[in-house]
Amino acid sequence: METLKRWMKDWKYPTSLLFIYGFFSTVKPLEPFLYPFLTGPDKNLTTEQLNNQIFPVWTYSYLAVLVPVFLLTDWLRYKPVVVFQSLILFCTTSMLLWCNGVPEMQAMQFTYGVVTSCDVAYFTYIYSMVEIKHYLKATSYCRTAHLLGYTVGSVLGQILVSLELMSYNNILVFTLVLTGIAMIASILLPMPKVSMFFHKKQSEEDDNEGHSGNVKPLEPEEGFGTMVDLSNDVKVDETKWQQDVLDGSNGCDSSSAKSSKSSRKAGCGDVLLRLWRDFLQCFSSRTLLLWSAWWALATCGYNQTVNYVQSLWEHVEPSSNFTVYNGGAEALSNLFGAAAAYGIGLSSADWSRWGEMALSALSALEGGALFAMVFSGNIWVCYGGYILFKSLYMLLITIAMFQIAAGLNMERYALVFGANTFCALVLQTIITSVVVDSRGLGVDVVTQFIINGAYFSVIAVIFFLRGLYTTMCRKPETDTSRENLEEAFKKDAQIVTETKL
Repeated sequence: METLKRWMKDWKYPTSLLFIYGFFSTVKPLEPFLYPFLTGPDKNLTTEQLNNQIFPVWTYSYLAVLVPVFLLTDWLRYKPVVVFQSLILFCTTSMLLWCNGVPEMQAMQFTYGVVTSCDVAYFTYIYSMVEIKHYLKATSYCRTAHLLGYTVGSVLGQILVSLELMSYNNILVFTLVLTGIAMIASILLPMPKVSMFFHKKQSEEDDNEGHSGNVKPLEPEEGFGTMVDLSNDVKVDETKWQQDVLDGSNGCDSSSAKSSKSSRKAGCGDVLLRLWRDFLQCFSSRTLLLWSAWWALATCGYNQTVNYVQSLWEHVEPSSNFTVYNGGAEALSNLFGAAAAYGIGLSSADWSRWGEMALSALSALEGGALFAMVFSGNIWVCYGGYILFKSLYMLLITIAMFQIAAGLNMERYALVFGANTFCALVLQTIITSVVVDSRGLGVDVVTQFIINGAYFSVIAVIFFLRGLYTTMCRKPETDTSRENLEEAFKKDAQIVTETKL
């Protein structure tokens, strides 16, 4: 009994429960086969109804509730939102199982948008429950739970469908059981006493005030899975980018220190005002703004592709004439994407110098993969193009995360990344309402993917020109020893940038 009590007080207890919740809430065997299920005899929906009337609702609802959920998550201290997410996920799966018709499926898409927006509670809960020294491990476990859940769900769905072990309806009932397990895990989570903005520890406030004038590099445990490696061979990068990040992070921390002393007793208005000031100061860095722009642009295109790729697969090879392998394609794309993200973290390349050129070249490959999917007319080329596209996105978004996270503490990290996600959703909403929605142009899925391919090609051109300018105007690099690092910070006001996942 004493051993159990000690374990429940340890950081591993909430992390284990959150891992269980993250895994079982993401095992969705039917998700890769959602389009064949909705267009099949179970629901009898048409392609036009799905693409132009039902699927766009997810984008609108996600955008509408993202900011309120972000603020409520911190105010309610995470756990209530995690429990609420499990309940809404159960309702979404139930609606998918028992409801029919366009209005009902639109309501289902709305609730799924609420579920997606609540992911912020899952990924930030752990930082209020564990010490800073355990951040990296806890973050790694939570990310791994999501990856394993999606991968296991895709593989399981492929096995059940290919071997005809379960019907689509029975698979949904099985998913409800898994969601119930996730709900139990969410209820057992301990209630946090602190949060990042509304409920802060007094010691943290004192630390912020004491370090208000100093640059705060990202510690190994800070950030969502990103770690700065202060190795013996520290490289000081003498670039305008580093000066921009220094100015932005310095301003962020300074603003935080001025207001953090009273943040524990501050109301919602005070917190919103502080967030707005931090937002303006963080994005005063021109290059951080550039990387954030790529984040928003690429995430918008990625979501548009992933949301409608099953429609393209159905167009190229109807499921009524072919044993679909959507689950296998999703599983492989997740695994290759994770491998690409992990491999780029082991690289010692100077991404502050070559990152923009890499974004340009690989964004062009993403556009090429989308064009190949459209014009090949072969389902296997479509599967291969999708795996390549998703893997490249995971690789590129990892580079962008590294560059944006350098010099930002955890609160600023969450704020900047949340702002980037919001901008991506705004842009995606505009594209969806104009191009996809039946009240707009309502184009077919082939035209959508041609537009997506052109979209990534434009991104590639923009970042190629920017990368060419950065490379040509860059000053020669100099190496600085670790003993002189403090003097270099004071003299040149630069930030250590060698990063490692």
